[in-house]
Amino acid sequence: MNLYFRLLLLLFKIKRNKQYKGLLDICDIDFKVMPSDCDINMHLTNSRYLAFMDLARTWMTEKIGLFSVVMKRRWFPIVNATAITYIRDIKPFESFKVSTQLVGWDHKYFYIEQRFTTERGLHAIAYVRGVFRSKQGIVSVEDMLKAANFEGQAPVLSEEIILWKAMLEAKKNSNKKGH
Repeated sequence: MNLYFRLLLLLFKIKRNKQYKGLLDICDIDFKVMPSDCDINMHLTNSRYLAFMDLARTWMTEKIGLFSVVMKRRWFPIVNATAITYIRDIKPFESFKVSTQLVGWDHKYFYIEQRFTTERGLHAIAYVRGVFRSKQGIVSVEDMLKAANFEGQAPVLSEEIILWKAMLEAKKNSNKKGH
């Protein structure tokens, strides 16, 4: 996280939030590209996308009613894997939206989709796989769902997520073979 000023602004926004969403709803947050967010090509640099994704996931955690629980229980979000596709650049001073949605989970991980959009359309799409960690270890998906007061059915993971999971498993297995 290298956007400390924006994080402080987000924490003030969280303090004032009174509108909550369901666990599976899309949560939007708006940003503007500042010159310090740009690289030599004068567009939003690739590393900043990941930092904005961190902020957007923090906002989603608040909007779905989990932020205070996570803070109280001292759960720490851990990103296990990220895949991002850059479609078109975002220019200096351009406003953009990050839309974040929990799209499913399995026995260990939860899966989040994040989209970067402007008036010009879709600029990037990312998938994030993560867990919450406590002093006792990994927080179970069941405990996370209970903390969110979610009693519905788990969404079916998309084909993209299933293929991504398979690729991550293959990468992990190839590493075990000493490659």
